[in-house]
Amino acid sequence: MTNYRLQNLSNGVVFEDSGWLLSDPNYSKPSLIRAIYEKREIDFKDNSLGIYKYEDWLPINKRLVGSSATVTYKSKHLSSNLNLPNLYISFSGYWPEIGANMTTCSFKETEAYSVCARYNQNDGKVMVVASAGNTARAFAKVCSENNIPLLIVVPYDNLDALWSDCVIKDCVKLVATAAGTDYFDAIDLANRIVANGENYFEEGGAKNVARRDGMGTTVLSATNFIGQIPDIYFQAIGSGTGTIAAWEANLRLIEDGRFGNKKMKLVPTQNIPFTPMYDAWKNKSRDIVFLSEEKAREQALQIDAKVLSNRKPPYSITGGLYDALCDTNGEIRAVTNDQLKSACDLFLQTEGIDIHPAAGAALAGMIDFFKDNPQESESIIMLNITGGGEKRLSKDIVLNKIEPSLVIDCSIDNCDLIKMIDNLFIVK
Repeated sequence: MTNYRLQNLSNGVVFEDSGWLLSDPNYSKPSLIRAIYEKREIDFKDNSLGIYKYEDWLPINKRLVGSSATVTYKSKHLSSNLNLPNLYISFSGYWPEIGANMTTCSFKETEAYSVCARYNQNDGKVMVVASAGNTARAFAKVCSENNIPLLIVVPYDNLDALWSDCVIKDCVKLVATAAGTDYFDAIDLANRIVANGENYFEEGGAKNVARRDGMGTTVLSATNFIGQIPDIYFQAIGSGTGTIAAWEANLRLIEDGRFGNKKMKLVPTQNIPFTPMYDAWKNKSRDIVFLSEEKAREQALQIDAKVLSNRKPPYSITGGLYDALCDTNGEIRAVTNDQLKSACDLFLQTEGIDIHPAAGAALAGMIDFFKDNPQESESIIMLNITGGGEKRLSKDIVLNKIEPSLVIDCSIDNCDLIKMIDNLFIVK
């Protein structure tokens, strides 16, 4: 077990983790908590351990079998095309030629293997995870492999993102919200299940320190490969949790002392027209304002990068994305569907592997940034490619579609909802 404590980011109070804390139990206001690790200098362990090569800075109770770590390499062809001589790519996905073996093709595996290794309960309760697609695939894989009861809630229109390279066990159940709903609707339904059903507990999303620190391993990968903390960090965002995680990993690396003392400039990107965090940041506001719930849902359904559609992101909360951007002199970019498609094509042409639309948005945002800031082109750049190799994987392995057990109308009564969900987990 990794030795760590938890810190309330609003008041600095440090306290023990009783097992699955998502907030400070003695603090009533919204605030993220952060893991404070006993080991201040990280020991990068052998690659054979997968993500657990970074276990010194993961809040875990055990190691799970089957994980893979992000692979960082120095770009040649894309960097030459864009005239960025110090471009480093951190690739999370399936690309065996470079040693990348995430068979869900997404960096959400870093979250799932960390969260599920933190999980140390044997009370028969079911973990509930809401997802727009990639997170669902990752948690389905890890929970199935390790016999952890799991309920996944996704929007019906995102079901095409639910597949697996192996048969998912019965301990994992998938339900979908009705057609025309979005990620926020899935989150809302998941919250209702946790609030009204005694057999369910919240995974926690951005509030779960294991999720953030799992994602933060992408920055550890880059820093270990480069030998120093990068200057600028690019990633696409739906919730912004990955960028918060990058910031936190950066702060730990500064405290470590062996990789420099700079804070990476954080440059996350959203997909137009769904840009709530971009709009808030542009208005210099901590608060996100939607014109209406209907308009937000409509905009979320228009973007190609469906996983970037969180209507309730950890932007405003203490320790959230707003604070991360302020602390790093960061900024948010916004790109169109056409821009991200072009970026995906460019990556395939130059680097030789397919990438997900969200990763295309990150690349498009980076291209956009350097058009506006050519003087920064010599910077040491980390491009976080959060998903890719799906087409490459399909050539090697027959993929199995994960079918929902239920499609649920969000207007359903809470009592009826819990009865339906309970029935899924009754051993027949």
